[in-house]
Amino acid sequence: MLYKSAFAMEKSNDPEELKEEIEDLEFQMFRMQENLKEIAKKWNVIGIEQTNDDRWVIVYTLDDGKRCTIMISDCETPFQGTWDFSLHATYQKKDDTIHIGDIKGPANKGYGTICMNYLKHIAREQNIPAITGDIAERDWDHVDRLIHFYEKHDFEVEVDFNNQCGEIVWKDH
Repeated sequence: MLYKSAFAMEKSNDPEELKEEIEDLEFQMFRMQENLKEIAKKWNVIGIEQTNDDRWVIVYTLDDGKRCTIMISDCETPFQGTWDFSLHATYQKKDDTIHIGDIKGPANKGYGTICMNYLKHIAREQNIPAITGDIAERDWDHVDRLIHFYEKHDFEVEVDFNNQCGEIVWKDH
């Protein structure tokens, strides 16, 4: 299954290219095993996923009931004790929501989508009907990308362009 998934989009039948891809996949699997051992010592591993470009990542969380951090580490580099991407959220008991505080890491790798899908899953598991967040002035240099990202994930997005702020809301249907 893993082999089929990694090569599902492959169009080349060139033996050399296929050999390189298999070696790369084997290396990622070796790195995944090593990284999993280290990550599992401190965090709760919640998944293994493929990114937009078919790279494997480990998804793990730190959740103390007040805060929830979903983190990603790639399987191409050795784990050095820190994440490659993270989504930080807090549980808002007063209005029964999860509030996204920050998303940190590189853009356009599919990491945000992976983390968002896990956050929605956590909300559903805990019967939390909504996820909220803010778009702040510090986000303004990439606000168009944020709007697209949140709308892609079924969030309602309200933006005040004059004051450079906004709000997002996802409701489980």
